[in-house]
Amino acid sequence: MSEKVTLLIVDDHPVVREGLAGMLSGQEDFDVLAQASDGAEAMTLHEKLSPDVTLMDLRMPGTDGVTAIQAIREKRPSANILVLTTYDSDADIVRAIEAGATGYLLKDTPREELFRAIRSAARGESVLAPAVAARLMTRMRAPAEENLSAREIEVLQLVAKGNSNREIGKALHISTATVKTHLIHIFDKLGVADRTAAVTVALERRIITLS
Repeated sequence: MSEKVTLLIVDDHPVVREGLAGMLSGQEDFDVLAQASDGAEAMTLHEKLSPDVTLMDLRMPGTDGVTAIQAIREKRPSANILVLTTYDSDADIVRAIEAGATGYLLKDTPREELFRAIRSAARGESVLAPAVAARLMTRMRAPAEENLSAREIEVLQLVAKGNSNREIGKALHISTATVKTHLIHIFDKLGVADRTAAVTVALERRIITLS
């Protein structure tokens, strides 16, 4: 890590990027190297600049944050990527952390907490927003049969969007039979008998979102 913490900001909203860049540049120990508007641009800039910390939004047009995190970590396993998003569902949190995110913060995080989190992430320390940490603790403490795997969450998220088994299989590059198997496990874990009930329960528990 250099004397200053070098940063890459990734967000599809220009106002958010500029706001973050202006706020972070006001700190003597931060140096904003560049901004990216999507995951693909983030991957290119990260390889070129090797920032100490990347602030990564999750949901962006084109290449999303999780895909970018996975790709960046594959090329540079030591990369510190701090998710900064408005979403705190189980699906978003689990996918980001499994992809290799160093930390997970929400966009309503107070600025001083954000500064501390960036400095911690630059040291390779894990950082979680209190709400995110609470959700993970709840998930860990829940009976094993109630916890959906990351893949099962992906399947259920697509079910919630109205996709058929064939469409889900195509999107996730798995067979229709595998999709059906996942659904059987999902129904069993959630204690429901059909797709509609599974989606309803998952939304109530904030395992998935419709946005």
